[in-house]
Amino acid sequence: MTDVNPVLDRADANLDASLTRLFDLIRIKSISTDPAYKAECRKAAEWLVGELSAIGFTASVRDTPGHPMVVAHHAGASADAPHVLFYGHYDVQPVDPIELWESDPFEPSLKDEEGRKVITGRGTSDDKGQLLTFVEACRAYKDVHGALPCRVTILFEGEEESGSPSLKPFLEANAEELKADYALVCDTGMWDRETPAISASLRGLVGEEVVVLAAKRDLHSGMYGGVAANPIRILANILAGVHDETGRVTLPGFYDGVAETPDDVKATWQKLAGNDTDFLGDVGLSLPSGERGRSILELIWARPTAEFNGITGGYTGEGFKTVIAAKASAKVSFRLVGQQDPEAIREAFRAYVRSKIPADCSVEFHPHGGSPAIHLPYDSAVLAKAKTALSKEWPKPAVIIGMGGSIPIVGDFQTMLGMDSLLVGFAQNDDRIHSPNEKYDLTSYHKGIRSWVRILDGLK
Repeated sequence: MTDVNPVLDRADANLDASLTRLFDLIRIKSISTDPAYKAECRKAAEWLVGELSAIGFTASVRDTPGHPMVVAHHAGASADAPHVLFYGHYDVQPVDPIELWESDPFEPSLKDEEGRKVITGRGTSDDKGQLLTFVEACRAYKDVHGALPCRVTILFEGEEESGSPSLKPFLEANAEELKADYALVCDTGMWDRETPAISASLRGLVGEEVVVLAAKRDLHSGMYGGVAANPIRILANILAGVHDETGRVTLPGFYDGVAETPDDVKATWQKLAGNDTDFLGDVGLSLPSGERGRSILELIWARPTAEFNGITGGYTGEGFKTVIAAKASAKVSFRLVGQQDPEAIREAFRAYVRSKIPADCSVEFHPHGGSPAIHLPYDSAVLAKAKTALSKEWPKPAVIIGMGGSIPIVGDFQTMLGMDSLLVGFAQNDDRIHSPNEKYDLTSYHKGIRSWVRILDGLK
């Protein structure tokens, strides 16, 4: 049994040197979406390979049709130790508009902000600072014990901020090499400055565009109004019927595979959320519109939705035009949870729409992606170990949360490599990621390193 305290002490002693390394990485302008920075992206990949090699990883730059991947392996203390795959990305967003930055985005520094120290610069929070918390935890563990408590594979991507075009082909081609017991993903955040969080679920997504077609041309509403089918009216009726008066989705089979959240988890979420006015007040609202009888966070994290993201039809320019449009369209998205089947949801929606189309009209459908929800069981042993480890490090116990959106890599790990993912990160809501003046709290960086030390030690 190893002693984690000397490793934590070493992480503390290494902090200044680790900040120097982070600053060096931030200075590399690894903007993946701009071809002008191709060489900088490779430079960042090579820098990471050098640092990983220096602490005993077998690391290499792997070429792709786009920017390179970094893959590294460490055998761990024993052959039967758990095997984890750690994922992060070294590429960053463009810095525009540059005039809004208070300092050079690629010249990092430590600043005082509202009584705390922050690290400034593009990529500090998303995701260079985050990924280095794990690397520096491995460094401290190696310094003290000579080996890591787990077998570790690292995958650092260079195209996350530009759609990850090379990722799926790379995972497919290197599946056997990259497969592990489970993945660790750091591109997430804390609940608040004192409360670490583990994201146990991500909602899936189905996107669908529906086009209702009626007459072969736009019609004069004085000549044809009340006689000719109006596709805007048809579409409005269709959309109005997707929900009932309680906020539930009416599509047959829609809730198949949707499990109830355990009562103890819901109770924790209720305490986190506060009241409805607190949550919705920032956007000028106060009354939740989803399923009745459920808390705000349960609706966002654990319940499926149907939302209308855009409606088009008829004349929408300045002034007024008395026209009956020939067609009308809507963009509809479904957020999925649990075991909901994306294609079953798509087909249920299409069948419902077809049932509402008059005999002399027609409908077209245009799919816009589909992915299942991701969920780590609440009684997972990995989840429990990580929660215990984080709770030892931070002022408040770790909380298990969900995420209303999606992180595609987590779905890819599950479908392509058969791995669940543990999502732990230390970003704050005000880190200004993707915006000017991005920053990462020094406490997030320092205690993030210590947290990964505790998690690695707890997983062994």
